[in-house]
Amino acid sequence: MLIYKQVRSDRMHPMTPPNDPLDTLLDCWANTPDPSPRLPAEVWRKIALTESEQSETEAWWPRIENLFSRPSFAVMFIAVCALTGLFFAELRVNNLQRERSAQLARSYLLLIDPLLNAPDIQSHP
Repeated sequence: MLIYKQVRSDRMHPMTPPNDPLDTLLDCWANTPDPSPRLPAEVWRKIALTESEQSETEAWWPRIENLFSRPSFAVMFIAVCALTGLFFAELRVNNLQRERSAQLARSYLLLIDPLLNAPDIQSHP
């Protein structure tokens, strides 16, 4: 019976936690003043200032290194370089084939009509 009375008395008088010094600090923090109406403008101004300083101080070589450090960009760059090289090689081969075809056509015409490139001879009356 004694145990029952002790448990019952604990229920009626719950234990209070010890006084924590953080509680007083949190109570002071709860009473914050309203922010200044210029606060968003100041934040955006500082962000813009920081970004402009970073872009001015950052050299172009680290920017390029930063781009190529991403695998997707590096693969895309290699693919574009390969396709550009193939395009220019095709242009060159096409130009060479056109010149060769024109040379073959001239040779064929000279075989058929040797007087084609001869100076104009007046035909006899």
